[in-house]
Amino acid sequence: MSTAKDAIRTLLNPRTYLQALKLANFAGYSYADQLARLHRGAGVRIAPNVSFRNAERIWVGDGSHLGENCVIWAGNSTGRIVFGPKCLLGPHVTLTASNYGIEQGTPVMDQPKIERDIVLGADVWLGANAVVVAGVTIGDGAIVGAGAVVTRDVPANAIVGGVPARVLGHRPSALVKAAS
Repeated sequence: MSTAKDAIRTLLNPRTYLQALKLANFAGYSYADQLARLHRGAGVRIAPNVSFRNAERIWVGDGSHLGENCVIWAGNSTGRIVFGPKCLLGPHVTLTASNYGIEQGTPVMDQPKIERDIVLGADVWLGANAVVVAGVTIGDGAIVGAGAVVTRDVPANAIVGGVPARVLGHRPSALVKAAS
């Protein structure tokens, strides 16, 4: 249990203030600076702790919502991320349009990056902790379950889940629900 003495020690420790400056710097380059470069449609809502990279190559469609602690990283030179209208991202979703090579003999960090676009259609919902990798297109109305890792394209209105993600079913149409 923390005591008053511990609290005073923390307040007097210069490392506390150095850490606060580091966090402010991170917020500046991963959020505030990036928002100015981001292409946003009308009515877009973005949690204040979303992390962006290369936002000049990110387009967020009208009415979309990006949840807490999402990581949205476009490629350094070509890989784009495009959201259709009304996309919904739960917390801790990661999209990255860039990946490293994996050849033996060269450290992964020294290999050239492979960049490919990520495209989300209209009305796509990505559940908490979902991951979407470079080169994936997710069709209109698709739902990606929590914790899924999407490594290949997802058809329209499909419900996918798992690692790697696979089709588990499809969203019912309004006509099917009305007939029930």
